[in-house]
Amino acid sequence: MFTGIIQATGKITRLEITEKHAKLGISAAEIAKQNLPLGASVAVNGICLTVTSWQNNEFTVDVMPETMKRTNLGKLTNGSLVNLEPSLSLSGKLDGHLVAGHVDTTAEIISRSENENAIELRFKVPHKYDPYLVEKGSVAIDGISLTVTMAQNDEFGVSLIPYTIANTTLAHYHVHDQVNLEMDMIGRYAVKQIQAWKKEF
Repeated sequence: MFTGIIQATGKITRLEITEKHAKLGISAAEIAKQNLPLGASVAVNGICLTVTSWQNNEFTVDVMPETMKRTNLGKLTNGSLVNLEPSLSLSGKLDGHLVAGHVDTTAEIISRSENENAIELRFKVPHKYDPYLVEKGSVAIDGISLTVTMAQNDEFGVSLIPYTIANTTLAHYHVHDQVNLEMDMIGRYAVKQIQAWKKEF
């Protein structure tokens, strides 16, 4: 389980993709300081992955090819920056919102603008996920817990504060780039229950 509060960004140093195998090497000195054991979970751009090796400040994760296809990891290259968050301990603070690290879909950035000290991003989302996006609700974008500022007609927006701009990858993205989305966990179950209730009546 994660919170969507990014602890560091890392750089892709190794990228191996075949039909049956995908492996990423990620350099992250700040994460290395935490001495995460092998088998620990780390959210990489919002995707829960398992640490399989450490060498100096670089850790390795194995990724299923299906995950590469369904997320933006398949668009990474050597040198790409990724958002990183180790899993939440039971004694940790929940500063963002509950994030499982299970990406629902990707969304395309359709506009980017600056408003004083903020960057405003707008996204196009597949229609089936529109019911899960609510104005002032939560969404995880590449693992970052953000507040939805608008949601209508299969589009939604967020506003990035200076801290998020400085400490995550979103400020480097452009129109037409793809991001990973994980819908709010509580909202997901609420919508499913309402849909089930409607079928009964």
